Amino acid sequence: MSTSSTPSTAPSAHEATAQEVLDFWLGDGLLNDWPSTDHHTLWFGGQATHDHQIAQRFGGLVAEALAGGLTDWEDALHSRLALVILLDQFTRNVHRGQARAFAGDARAQHLVRATLARQQDRLLPRVGRVFLYMPLMHAEDLALQNECVERFSYLVDTATVELRDTLASNLRFARQHRDIIATFGRFPYRNAVLGRPSTPAEIEFLKDGPRFGQ
Repeated sequence: MSTSSTPSTAPSAHEATAQEVLDFWLGDGLLNDWPSTDHHTLWFGGQATHDHQIAQRFGGLVAEALAGGLTDWEDALHSRLALVILLDQFTRNVHRGQARAFAGDARAQHLVRATLARQQDRLLPRVGRVFLYMPLMHAEDLALQNECVERFSYLVDTATVELRDTLASNLRFARQHRDIIATFGRFPYRNAVLGRPSTPAEIEFLKDGPRFGQ
């Protein structure tokens, strides 16, 4: 089990709104298709400073989302995207290296599948679609992994020249995740924190395989 400490999740005096979640995570990306400032380190850097910042500012909302709350956020597309980000991204910041990092995955995947069934992902700019599709990449389910690869492939195929390399990188990660699930049926790097025994093949994989920030 990981011995890393969890940042404080006590809610601040001002409870953040769905729009504040989107502004923090996506910047002006919902207006401009992609943030005009570099968010890569915030999204994928795995830095303790960002984990602490998210825990302090949004920890109360993360806890509420994990408890099944914020159901009113499910109604509108943008607030639903904010809820998906809480469940799928901020959980991984606030609870990095612990089982609770994955506790929001099932609900996030349910929200994503409902959104896709309504074809509402088409109403989002590319950065919104990237983070709407991320729960599919985190799923220990091959069908969802295959759908994730298909969705990111479409984003690459329809991307502007400026965004093609960035989105192609997302697609490479989607394929990596898919291939792990195709091989093992689960993510071996989650086994320790989830109390799952690893198979000999998984132990070999964990010697130098990717862990994607967890």
